[in-house]
Amino acid sequence: MEFDVLVVGGGPAGLATAIRLKQASPDTTVCLVEKGSEIGAHTLSGAVLEPRALDELFPDWRDDPPALATPAGDDRFMYLTEKRAFKLPTPPAMNNHGNYVVSLGNVCRWLGARAEALGIEIYPGFAASDLVVEDGVVKGVVAGVMGITREGEEGPDFQPGMELRATYTVFAEGCRGSLTKRLFEMYDLRKDCQPQTFGLGIKELWEIPKEKHTPGLVWHSTGWPMKSDTYGGSWLYMLGENLVSIGFVVGLDYPNPWLSPFDEFQRFKTHPEVRKFLEGGKRISYGARALNEGGMQSVPRLVFPGGMLVGDTAGFLNVPKIKGTHTAMKSGMVAAEAIAEALKGETRPEVLESYPEAIRKSWVWEELHSVRNIRPGFSKFGFFGGMAAAALDTYVFRGKAPWTWVHHADNETLKSADKAEKIVYPKPDGVLTFDRLSSVFLSNTNHEENQPPHLVLKDPGRWKGVNWDQFRSPESRYCPAAVYEAVGPEAERELRGTPDAEATGEGAAVEAGDAAVRLVINAQNCVHCKTCDIKDPSQNINWQTPEGGGGPNYIGGM
Repeated sequence: MEFDVLVVGGGPAGLATAIRLKQASPDTTVCLVEKGSEIGAHTLSGAVLEPRALDELFPDWRDDPPALATPAGDDRFMYLTEKRAFKLPTPPAMNNHGNYVVSLGNVCRWLGARAEALGIEIYPGFAASDLVVEDGVVKGVVAGVMGITREGEEGPDFQPGMELRATYTVFAEGCRGSLTKRLFEMYDLRKDCQPQTFGLGIKELWEIPKEKHTPGLVWHSTGWPMKSDTYGGSWLYMLGENLVSIGFVVGLDYPNPWLSPFDEFQRFKTHPEVRKFLEGGKRISYGARALNEGGMQSVPRLVFPGGMLVGDTAGFLNVPKIKGTHTAMKSGMVAAEAIAEALKGETRPEVLESYPEAIRKSWVWEELHSVRNIRPGFSKFGFFGGMAAAALDTYVFRGKAPWTWVHHADNETLKSADKAEKIVYPKPDGVLTFDRLSSVFLSNTNHEENQPPHLVLKDPGRWKGVNWDQFRSPESRYCPAAVYEAVGPEAERELRGTPDAEATGEGAAVEAGDAAVRLVINAQNCVHCKTCDIKDPSQNINWQTPEGGGGPNYIGGM
């Protein structure tokens, strides 16, 4: 199938790209593919939406807003110690006046309906699994391959997929996109930028008693339970009539291999200031997702022959704001305008340099430039030094400091297990705190079992010597979905009393190691957060897209 433009990814950036293109050039044929079972199925966010880009895309959107959109109200920014909470002045970047607490999944569903009304062809459940490249030019993708067995053979329900071809292909895969990784290597797109740094966001959706619910409350915290050498913080947003989105972000440059972001989140909920919001409530959904936190310094080259990168696959998140939807959407809109202009001409340039040029002149670049030193300041100086540096950069230099700090690769920061403090987390109570497997159940995650594993060790022999011998299987702790399990007598001796032995090994896709200790990979549990692909010390784990429709299916409030 051939189109003028193909968009890979049905998140805010991809949908904004397709919609703006149709607005600018109604006769242009546009196709959008999404690996989730429906638009919004894989969309996970807090979320407080800054409507700046949405106002540009649909000025009248407030007349028919997405479901559950709640005007942001009271802003609270807290510093937590183990037992106490102190209210801090709200930083300018975290002022949410005029913003909306939303379900980002519902926003995407709303955008999807608008896109289809404009004549955009949308194919959910179609995972883009391969690139179509001819003479060095991206011509599209292969999507919708189904029925390949675990052994890599064509099964009885085999479908070969389709070549979706286009003059321009826009990649909007979100953080750590599987095809985007290949594009980085193929065209050396990261040559002139700094390493990307990431965070892992873990989220729950709760229903709480109405008397405890304050619609539009936007509550953030920093401090406990994170130690000063680890970047992290929380959010708690109230939307609808009785829904609470609560979550925790841990910077993936943390040094302690015994740290478990999932269990730090569970521990966070036991703080008296947090517990009071949730007591009497019920947890109804769960999810996790990696976030690009590198900002301006880590944005790669955005264009290559036949295509471009938009949204979080390129890394447009504004970390101090804890927001990226508006910048992701705007990047897609800028890309669409560049494409629309190119399609008018008789000759269509393979590389649309007009797109990155326009991005650098837009408010997206101005916004990212003004906060470029905040996140690396915490890595450079620790928590308290980072807070001081952020205050200096924000209030004194107002984002115009005469320096730009650098990032480092997150997989290179772990200490050896024998040189780090071992952390033993309390057992979950099943009321306020929970285990991984019951959490994955609430994410509605499912994968067809008889398919090739989408989590692959590039060198299975490397796991024992690196991950186990040096770091004692950190993947069994940083994974928030009980995908990775170190088993065997040696693992039992080392890890007893920790939460690592939750997985059952049933349906395991991959095993590595020996009789004393081995790694079992339960790919069926994967919620597509991509953390393993990022944090693995030797970059030995490769996340690749499974069959379309697999993975989590987040409900409307997520």
